[in-house]
Amino acid sequence: MATENNNLSEYDKASIPNAKNFRFGIVVSEWNEGITEGLYDGAYNTLLEHDVKPENIKRWNVPGSYELIYGCKKMQEQKVDAVIAIGSVIQGETKHFDFVCEGVSQGIKDLNVLFDTPVVFCVLTDNNLQQAIDRSGGKHGNKGTEAAVAAIKMAVLRKNA
Repeated sequence: MATENNNLSEYDKASIPNAKNFRFGIVVSEWNEGITEGLYDGAYNTLLEHDVKPENIKRWNVPGSYELIYGCKKMQEQKVDAVIAIGSVIQGETKHFDFVCEGVSQGIKDLNVLFDTPVVFCVLTDNNLQQAIDRSGGKHGNKGTEAAVAAIKMAVLRKNA
């Protein structure tokens, strides 16, 4: 497992560019809200730590992870420098998990290929609730923190490319 013995929130803060002049959109799935709120907190607080002004962080909620694709597409139109897609899909007893995970990952990939504003994938696809808890502020840190760092780096790449 990729996160075993790793903390997703550990990174060299000095190596991250200052983000005070960037605007970020965060689209958050309401499904598995206890998990997605933890991810949002990690992303939001990391952006603030890197000097993003609170008024330059726009949040929208969508009902579920599948709806992140449309929400992120519309967020790209809001003149933000990067978008973070936050969701949580937990394995159940049916193939629904597979269809949602595949659709969301392909949809976000398509947004990155088709449009100029980067979308960072912060959708947990876990086998059980404990794995999601561990990655949204638990023993493995917070994937939202990792996504915010990636969003800053992608905003800088977009600006300099």
